[in-house]
Amino acid sequence: MVRVKLPYHLQQLAHVGSEIAVEVTGAVTQRSILDALEAKYPMLRGTIREHESGKRRAYLRFFACQEDLSHEPPDAALPEAVAKGEEPFMIVGAIAGG
Repeated sequence: MVRVKLPYHLQQLAHVGSEIAVEVTGAVTQRSILDALEAKYPMLRGTIREHESGKRRAYLRFFACQEDLSHEPPDAALPEAVAKGEEPFMIVGAIAGG
């Protein structure tokens, strides 16, 4: 099981708490986590990544093990601690401004 932390607006949309667990089969990557998340919570489809391109939405960032993974390839393996469920994969709402 992979732990996923969601921002407040996505928690409300999916009717869940701040952290949820999803079952990921195969390699643990951004794509596999988001696929599992969208399969379990279909109301989140299109909110984290675009329908057509599959790219991350502009105002969301991905973090794990205190690293910003937002610009990593979606099929790159995530840290072992995330795959083991020791650390969460965090989806964070970005804040724009200066």
